[in-house]
Amino acid sequence: MLAIGLASQIALKASAPRQSASAEDLPPAPGIGALRLASFGDPIALGKALMLYLQAFDYQSGTKVPYRDLDYGRLETWLARILELDPQGQYPLLAASRLYAEVPVEAKQRSMLEFVYREFLLDPNRRWPWLAHATAIAKHRLHDLPLALRYARAIQRYAVADDVPLWAKQMEIFILEDMNELETARLIIGGYLQSEKVKDPAELRFLEGHLKELEARTVGKTKGKNR
Repeated sequence: MLAIGLASQIALKASAPRQSASAEDLPPAPGIGALRLASFGDPIALGKALMLYLQAFDYQSGTKVPYRDLDYGRLETWLARILELDPQGQYPLLAASRLYAEVPVEAKQRSMLEFVYREFLLDPNRRWPWLAHATAIAKHRLHDLPLALRYARAIQRYAVADDVPLWAKQMEIFILEDMNELETARLIIGGYLQSEKVKDPAELRFLEGHLKELEARTVGKTKGKNR
């Protein structure tokens, strides 16, 4: 009887029409109040479960739905709800910056980068790595230096914890150099050195050396204009 039942199930599955998955099938995210009630006092566990559900949504009924076809408005709401359930969790922003923000659709890339930026502002000292990655995407994928500068400046201004590495805070300087804003970059480095916040000798040497390079380039740029 078991063998007959199993054979019948396989036959029905094989003869059934192939279901087509649609990205629009991603349902609206429930309200945070309803989710907290459904968590039975363990919102972190529910948040992790919802993240697994969301990340697996591109596979439905054996059919792959490209991430680029997802409704990004709904996707952002899901990610925001998960972060509300588990504010200490990092995975939703990792997925946002390294998965959903790298689809080959510029409007959706920009939408997801802005989502990362907004969520960064709620907890800058913990969420700066994802905005740093968003900065790289804005610079190298979108070739939008003003947008990259906006994100880099936010890291420099708001991510003030001692464990935020200097390279993250220096992203603003290198983007300014790419924009040929050498004088502004020079002033920022000078401000770092005068603030005495940089304690590591290697970092101090790097900044001092880079400052000299910028000063030389600034002089060369000024001479070039005067010719």
